Order: sequence, then C-alpha cells, then structure tokens
Amino acid sequence: ASSFSPASNEHVPPVTNDKESSNWADLPAELTFSILIRIGTVDILKNAQRVCRSWRRVSKDPLMWRKIEIRSRGITDYEYDCLCRQAVDRSEGGLVELDISDFVGDDSLLAYIADRAVYLRCLKLTASPPVTPKGLVNAVIKLQFLEHVEISHSFLQLDLKPVGCCCPLLKTLKLSRNRCCWGFESDSEALTIAETMPQLRRLELFGNCLTNTGLNAILENCICLQHFDLRGCPFVNLVGGS
Repeated sequence: ASSFSPASNEHVPPVTNDKESSNWADLPAELTFSILIRIGTVDILKNAQRVCRSWRRVSKDPLMWRKIEIRSRGITDYEYDCLCRQAVDRSEGGLVELDISDFVGDDSLLAYIADRAVYLRCLKLTASPPVTPKGLVNAVIKLQFLEHVEISHSFLQLDLKPVGCCCPLLKTLKLSRNRCCWGFESDSEALTIAETMPQLRRLELFGNCLTNTGLNAILENCICLQHFDLRGCPFVNLVGGS
C-alpha cells in the first residue's frame, strides 16, 4: 500500500518489480512523457508514478506540470489540498495553465498556488466558502501575466479593481455567479471592468446584477471586445427604443 507524508505533500508509492513493470520501464522517456501528460494530474500523482522508477522520474519533470487540471471527485478535501500543492511544487515556477474548476480548498491554498505560479497565464476556478472574496482577489493580483480568467463564485460582490490594475495582459474574463442576483441592481463590477480592463477581447458575465448603465460603460470603454455574453443578467434591457 502507498504511504503519505503530510510534511512534504508527497505520496510515496511502492515500486513494483514484476515483469510487466520492467517492460513499461523500458519505454523511451519521451514516450513515457507523452503517455503521462494525457492521463491527468490526479492519476499521475496517485497511480501512474507507481508503475516503476523510470515513470516516477519522468513524472517529476517540471515540463509535465506546465498545465495542471485537478478534479475533486473521488478524493478527500485533505487529499485535494495536498495534491494541489504537490503538483504546483513540481512545476518549479513553470505553471502556465491551471484548471481547478471544482476547487474545494481555502484562501491558504490559493495563496500557496499564487506565490509559486507567478507566470500563470490561464486560471479556471470555482470559488466558494471557505474561500473568501478577499482571499480570491489577493491571490489573483499576484498573477500579473494572466491573460485568461474564468471564475465561478457565489459572492455578493467581487472587488475587481485590483485585478484590473494588476493584470494588464488580461484578454478574457468569464465571471459566473452561481447563485441568483440577490434581487437588486448593481453596476459596481461592470463599471470597474469598464474603468480598469479596456483591453478585454472576451467578456462573459453570467448572473450579474448590472443594468444598462453598466452595459453601456463596458461597450464605450472596452473597445477591443469581440465577444460579450450577458446570459442570466435580469436587469439588462436589450430591447431597443422606438
């Protein structure tokens, strides 16, 4: 059975020595890399690196961890936290794309990731308690090379101004509020986007509370927009006047 070392965030797998394992070990490193990179982050860390020493050695190549996708299905929250940290550590600062669309961590884990992935270009994240709006924003503003951000959240408001100011390369922003619009109008996020993110090419605001005031501000200031999705925004009136 495999063991786990909390101090190092490492699963320590047993190394098998049967004939089948030896055959896998004979594969060229390039072919092993090609196989491992297709099977996913969790499967590499929990299973594939157990096959043999050569697979474990290839699995530690930082190039394999330029793109990380972690799903929480089938693992505990504790395992999720440890696997996230381990995967980010293995990237050795080279992580450029992170998909944690069903994130079950907290502010501490977000901060850990942001501190070690400063060259990240693409972030996909679902943020819900115990993540806080402040913890989310504090993590994102450390990632100044971000070009693509997708965030699904359940917060009343997100302070997007620091994000717009600290992420000048941002081209795609997708914000999805996974609850209702709380029953009141608010153009706060829309006006902030208009003020601080004029370079956006693609914008999606699902379930946002903006009105036509916020919509017009975005259209007037984000002149590079090529795609604008307003599904689930009940306070926007797209019917033209007579």
